[in-house]
Amino acid sequence: MKHAVIFDMDGTLFRTDLILERALDETFDHLRSEEKWIGPTPIDQYRNIMGVPLPVVWTTLLPQYDEQAREEVDAYFLTRLIKNIQNGNGALYTGVLELFEQLHQMGHSMFVASNGLVDYLQAIVTHYELDHWITETYSIQQIDTLDKGDLVAEIVNKYELQDGFVVGDRLSDIMAARANGFTSIGCRFDFAQEAELKEADYVVNHLSEVLDIVLKETVSL
Repeated sequence: MKHAVIFDMDGTLFRTDLILERALDETFDHLRSEEKWIGPTPIDQYRNIMGVPLPVVWTTLLPQYDEQAREEVDAYFLTRLIKNIQNGNGALYTGVLELFEQLHQMGHSMFVASNGLVDYLQAIVTHYELDHWITETYSIQQIDTLDKGDLVAEIVNKYELQDGFVVGDRLSDIMAARANGFTSIGCRFDFAQEAELKEADYVVNHLSEVLDIVLKETVSL
């Protein structure tokens, strides 16, 4: 039986840590230049909440700002992230392309379901030519609830998926798998938290291990 494999993007496929601090610093440099922020960039605070939708990020980092001001910061941050991707400052995790090719050869369909915004995700897909393997990329921006379980459900319903996996580094990925009856594979990468990974059906330290899990689950059905 063929399975669908739905991947998170940040901290799972794409090493966001390589552009995160740079883009966040650029954003807060911009705020400091406009005298709208005093003090260092709250990079550690952001790392603690990495993976949540960006509106939640700015509510957390900039509680004193009104909604319009947060949206302006969000837009600026997005431009800096995209520019850093286009400049080659980011990277995929080791083994991404090899895993994609192996899953593709086995006939499994692959998707991305991410809390990242559409333009940001497209910049990554385009720069690394991931659409060679990825059937479709879904952004949390495409649904109203900001719930990754609902985002995964969009993929499941559109493609009439029966079985599959959700691969990601945060609890939202694990819960999205559970909500849709899929197997969850937690990635113990840069932004993962051990307490959250305990909820996953499987935990991997390297993406190459995902293939073994898919093979095991496929044979057992």
